[in-house]
Amino acid sequence: MTVQPPDKPGFRISDADRERAATRLHHALAEGRITVSELEERLTVVYAARYEADLVPPLADLPGPEVAPVAAVPSTPSGPPVVLRAGMSTIKRTGDWDVPARLRLQSSMGTIVLDFCDATIHHPVVEVEVDVGAGSVRLLVPDDATANVDDVASSMGTVRSKVPSRPRPGAVHFVVHGRTGMGSVTVRRRYQVGGLKF
Repeated sequence: MTVQPPDKPGFRISDADRERAATRLHHALAEGRITVSELEERLTVVYAARYEADLVPPLADLPGPEVAPVAAVPSTPSGPPVVLRAGMSTIKRTGDWDVPARLRLQSSMGTIVLDFCDATIHHPVVEVEVDVGAGSVRLLVPDDATANVDDVASSMGTVRSKVPSRPRPGAVHFVVHGRTGMGSVTVRRRYQVGGLKF
């Protein structure tokens, strides 16, 4: 007998996604579509949701756009990641280089800079796992790219993303997860000043 693996629940959702779902429920209460007790029950599910698929049941019988088009979200190819380790050194990738589907970036006190803007990216989703001590990781992504950094845990470090977090059709999506101790993880576009890009 063959056991089928469970369907993937999609990407992890952000606080903003939960708030949008909660707003829809409040509108439904104001329109008389659900009762106060139903609102409370559904809000409990919404605020406990972790994945896109978790938001489907509490909103399934309400009008409006679907919150979680799980089938439309591209999945990350499986396989072992390419590992880049920077102890106290600097690792930099720029120009035209082939981007693997999965990357693991490890930096204790070093610096890792990956510039994806001129790189060749064959995958709709690139998964980046970070393991940062007191070092730094900087990801420079193409102008139309999106990136989700919600699953990067930080104790005393910083995690910043200056690009949209929700996937867009036809644009590469970066899924960044992992941890940073006292270091930093930054996702942004390249700056351009006087013809120079950095």
